[in-house]
Amino acid sequence: MLPTPRRVKNKAPAPVQLTAEHLIREARELHGDGSVTVCLPAESKKRRIVDADELAEHRLERRARFEAIVRRAGSGRGGCGDASSEWMRYARWEESPGGGGGDPARARSVYERALAGGAPAYRDHGVWIKYAQFEARGGRVGHARNVLDRAVAILPRADRIWSEYLRMEDLLGATDNARVVFDRWTSWRPGADAWAAYAAFELRHGELDRARAVHERHVAALPCADAFILFAEFETKLKNLDRAPRVYEHAGSLLAAAGDNDDTAVLLAAFADFEERCGEPDRARAIYQHALRGEPPEPRAEELREKLLSLEKRFGDRHGVEDSIVTKRRSQYERAVTTNPLCYDAWFDLIRLEESANTGDANRIRDLYRRAVANVPPAAAAAEKRHWRRYIYLWINYALFEELDAEDVARARGVYRECLRTIPHKKFSFSNICVMAAELEIRDKNLAAARRLLGNAIGVAPRPKLSRRYIEIELQLGNVGRCRILSQKFIEHAPSSSHVWRSYAALEKKLGETDRARSVYDLAVSQPALDAPELVWTDYIQFEIDAGELDRARQLYERLLGKTQHLNVWVSYAEFEATACSGGAAIAGNAAEKAERVRRCRAVCRRADEHFRGCADDPAMKEARAMLLQQWLAKEAAFGDLGEVEPVEKKTPRRVKRKRSLLADGNGGGGGCEEFFDYIFGDEEDATAAAGFKLMKAAYEWKNSGHVITY
Repeated sequence: MLPTPRRVKNKAPAPVQLTAEHLIREARELHGDGSVTVCLPAESKKRRIVDADELAEHRLERRARFEAIVRRAGSGRGGCGDASSEWMRYARWEESPGGGGGDPARARSVYERALAGGAPAYRDHGVWIKYAQFEARGGRVGHARNVLDRAVAILPRADRIWSEYLRMEDLLGATDNARVVFDRWTSWRPGADAWAAYAAFELRHGELDRARAVHERHVAALPCADAFILFAEFETKLKNLDRAPRVYEHAGSLLAAAGDNDDTAVLLAAFADFEERCGEPDRARAIYQHALRGEPPEPRAEELREKLLSLEKRFGDRHGVEDSIVTKRRSQYERAVTTNPLCYDAWFDLIRLEESANTGDANRIRDLYRRAVANVPPAAAAAEKRHWRRYIYLWINYALFEELDAEDVARARGVYRECLRTIPHKKFSFSNICVMAAELEIRDKNLAAARRLLGNAIGVAPRPKLSRRYIEIELQLGNVGRCRILSQKFIEHAPSSSHVWRSYAALEKKLGETDRARSVYDLAVSQPALDAPELVWTDYIQFEIDAGELDRARQLYERLLGKTQHLNVWVSYAEFEATACSGGAAIAGNAAEKAERVRRCRAVCRRADEHFRGCADDPAMKEARAMLLQQWLAKEAAFGDLGEVEPVEKKTPRRVKRKRSLLADGNGGGGGCEEFFDYIFGDEEDATAAAGFKLMKAAYEWKNSGHVITY
């Protein structure tokens, strides 16, 4: 059983409330050395002091508290801030008259103890600066200088301490001392801010030569772009427009000799800005172009191109603006192809840009094509043709450039030859390259070379396009015998290709060789296997119809029906009979011919209907019969007075939705039923109704014979 909760009688707040600070302090004390420490605040409640003894006792207690705090902060177990801040609070309390009595010696002792306490304190710039400010507030300038001298000796790279030292000397009016401090600071080669402060100090005191000497020392100690730009801006502010260009020119020669392209680009950009401000856009344009020719790093180069484009838009003409845009786009495309050499689209863009911008510089464009085609797809992609498609177009464009733009057929021939050696023909091939190389030879009136190229290509990688183009070339040249030989070779290579047989037959038809074409079609339909036999049969039948051989066409239909009873064959056969006659005339013939066409078409439809009706168990055959009856009904309606629409309409099916059970599978699942659409044809429905009527009649007669039906 659960214990009964006791009732709390005293609900008043406790005199001491526990807070999160108490809990954290106790946890830290438990993890310490076992001694109990108390974190007392530096400022306690105000108390009334009545005599000197009580004041001395109070100060003694406060010092003890501060000593405990800084001791704990220095040991790292405290919870009252870091060591430097606690020492500063201690020193301020000793310095204040209302705190420790304003005794400078005691405050100085606290500062010295803080600096001697360890690395974190003497490396803290704020401790040294506050120590020096404390001495300066008391009028002890010598002590303050000594503190700052010690600080800059220990921390010579601390610009904040140097700045404080110089500020104090400047406030005291000790110009010579400030120069000495500046000289000591600059001997450590600080940043540009220190030199700028030194030069500004000399300018405030009217010492222009000294300020110029400071900048000269700066560029001699640190010959970088920032130093020279600072020097040139100094001369520009003094209106010395003849000295500033000399500074920029001297700096450019020094940095170019040092090989620092980044600093050189920064300096030249500043130089161009200076010339633009002085109203010299031509000099600024020349400087930008010189900087870009130095091939600076890409971020700097992009900045230079943007500035040059802006300059051209403001001061240049249309030609200059277009050149700037081309330069910018060229750098973008160069960066893209450098980052990813296999990005062939970037190569296309770069080459297209160069072709539009350098129409007369064929060598530059040729070098670009060579760089592009040198990036062959890697070995991992060598087995897949899709990785080569864009790459091959580089070769095609290269060859067309050499033939059409450079008008160098020999170079174009060499490009095609090198491309054919690069393609891995054992894995895949590109027929376009072989065809285009052969066409180049034909345009160069070198027919033997074209035949040799196409023959070798067909032998290495026989493709339909190669053979078809080879046959077209020979046919254009009037070499019919070669065309037949090529077609026969093509058939021997791919006897199951319907396209090959159709092409050969089309060739014979084009030549007017009807018997040869019929023989080709006969051989084609006699093949045991074709990839698209329906196309061959369709062409063969249409060939006989065009030749006016309707009996041959009917024989072909009968042969085709002997191979397949497909719905399309029956429909095509019926359409043929409906539009043809024994004399080969069209539909608009006499009445006897029209009646003959109707009779033949109806006979074909009846045969087809009987065939599909005999296969009624197959749902696909039912659907085919329904489609056949639809086509038949349309034809009967089109026959007009000769049509017999009513008998066909009686056979028209009715579409109904039915259910059928599903067999359970071996895993215990399945079962149930599914819905499907079925067709109930008119003649089948009449037969079913008649059978049902006979059954009802027999049951009625059996009942009337005296038999009693019991349930």
